[in-house]
Amino acid sequence: MLKSLIALVLMAAPGVAVAQSAQCRMPAQITRPEAEGPTAKEPKRVLPIGSYTLAISWSPQFCSTARERGSLQCSGKAGRFGFTLHGLWPDGYGKEWPQYCRPADLVPREVIRQNLCNTPSPQLIQHEWAKHGTCMASKPELYFNLSRAFYQSLRYPDMGALARRKTLTVGQFAEAFARANKGMKAEMMRVTTTRGNWLSEIWLCLDRALEYASCPAHQGGAPDSAYLKIEPGPAIANPRRPAQTPTPQREPGLFLKLDPNAQPPAEGTH
Repeated sequence: MLKSLIALVLMAAPGVAVAQSAQCRMPAQITRPEAEGPTAKEPKRVLPIGSYTLAISWSPQFCSTARERGSLQCSGKAGRFGFTLHGLWPDGYGKEWPQYCRPADLVPREVIRQNLCNTPSPQLIQHEWAKHGTCMASKPELYFNLSRAFYQSLRYPDMGALARRKTLTVGQFAEAFARANKGMKAEMMRVTTTRGNWLSEIWLCLDRALEYASCPAHQGGAPDSAYLKIEPGPAIANPRRPAQTPTPQREPGLFLKLDPNAQPPAEGTH
């Protein structure tokens, strides 16, 4: 399924995506983000891509402590959000990762609008393109089409029931999340928490062929034995999966489109 998803999304013209939001109302006016680039603390770093991370955030926890309660994500004016898309990140072959690979123009308004129900912050959309997307694709729409497709393919356990459990562990939560997604295993994700062991984010690990894979040991995350608390949030309806489409042949050029440092895979391999 993921192979066909990746190949098709690079060619598809996206519509507005709202499937993973509990509720989403597009604002009439969208604030323009500010340009971002490398700094002394966050320098440009062009490295070969060895794997990827898909990061999703639990919005109720973010908004419970956010300084800007009146933001698009937290005010309630644009809807109520469960898991939101933080971003798709390229990783290296060790502990360092590529970032800010090329200068980044402002993300076009239409691209922001297409992704705002998934990532309800124009500035975060700009940040993800500048820091991560410029290392993966030549145009922001290609990068966001891909990250959105992975995000929309996810299914979720009953977050309300899990939030009510008084003895939930990180490992138990990871198992429940994996069961909701065919072919996923608990070791293919890292769960991050805030102070007090509140659920913050899930980092889903993908290999260089963009298939879910076991996470590297250095990626961190909360230990499986740690207790986990979940800020209550809206019910998330798992939408029906679209009708299956024929699986296209993987194009060797896929790697080159996403990673300019990668070499075409050998015939018969990923």
